[in-house]
Amino acid sequence: MKTYNNFILKFTGLILVLCLTACASQQPVEATPDPLASWTNGATKQRITAFVNTVTDSTNTDFVPASQRIATFDNDGTLWAEKPTYFQLLFIVDRVKAMAADHPEWRTTQPFQAVLENDMAALKASGEHGLIKLAMATQAGMTTEEFEVIVNNWLATAQHPTTGKPYTQMVYKPMLELLDYLRANGFKVFIVSGGGLEFMRPWTEAIYGIPPDQVVGSSIETKYELRGGKPVLVRLPEIHFIDDNVTKPVAINRFIGQRPILAFGNSDGDFEMLKWTTSGSGKRLGLIVHHTDAEREWAYDRDSSEGRLNRGLDEAAENGWLLVDMARDWQVIHP
Repeated sequence: MKTYNNFILKFTGLILVLCLTACASQQPVEATPDPLASWTNGATKQRITAFVNTVTDSTNTDFVPASQRIATFDNDGTLWAEKPTYFQLLFIVDRVKAMAADHPEWRTTQPFQAVLENDMAALKASGEHGLIKLAMATQAGMTTEEFEVIVNNWLATAQHPTTGKPYTQMVYKPMLELLDYLRANGFKVFIVSGGGLEFMRPWTEAIYGIPPDQVVGSSIETKYELRGGKPVLVRLPEIHFIDDNVTKPVAINRFIGQRPILAFGNSDGDFEMLKWTTSGSGKRLGLIVHHTDAEREWAYDRDSSEGRLNRGLDEAAENGWLLVDMARDWQVIHP
């Protein structure tokens, strides 16, 4: 009888274990959140995740140590919008208007006159020389701290002329997700932009999670001096460095010190950065945002005065670069 009772106990215990196991297996399993939820499931997203999985897999022959996982991103048209014109130009326009009362001569002097008369065609016709003249007149002579305050105050109040949104809301949600995804996988992410270095640095960490020391851009000369016995850096009316086209690889080498394994741009101004990045040894990825969405954003490429994409469009395939079709590959544009 004792043997029989033991058998019954063991059999009952086995049935209980099987029941508990079955019940546990029926509990809903919480799905892992998709880090690129705003990206359409398709070939583009798969290629990005496949690249990241490959270079972070220590058993793969294409594994890249975390110290070498450098990614560089253009800003205008890549991380945030650049229409109807570059946002820094709109900042300069607002600065000219704010300072015009102290400069009556600007009303009859180009390109200041074009700004004050809202003549964007004449302003664009002034070219790079005219834009530099505006920037120097409205941004030089102050300290770097004073300029940072001006930038932050402008971003806190200025609105995009088409959408009415703050400029910091004109960023691209899919790109914010990509930045987070790369950082979560051991990448160090840099901005390498033709935009002004000290125009971007005050806000990139809050918006993109990219700290000031990981921002590379165009800059004007500065000098050290004492004001009221306090040491300051003063912005001078002289160009130090324009970070665009062939100078982007030079700037990356000078300020980052490593060739990236991933580069992301949107225009021919990023061509050399992409070319230099993907010409290195080992696994590499070059990507271009192609602005194809006229409904949710703007559609432009070859003939645009902002973010002109001609050579990059023609040569992306032969260079192995991934064209990210905004209309097709992004489910959401802005946050």
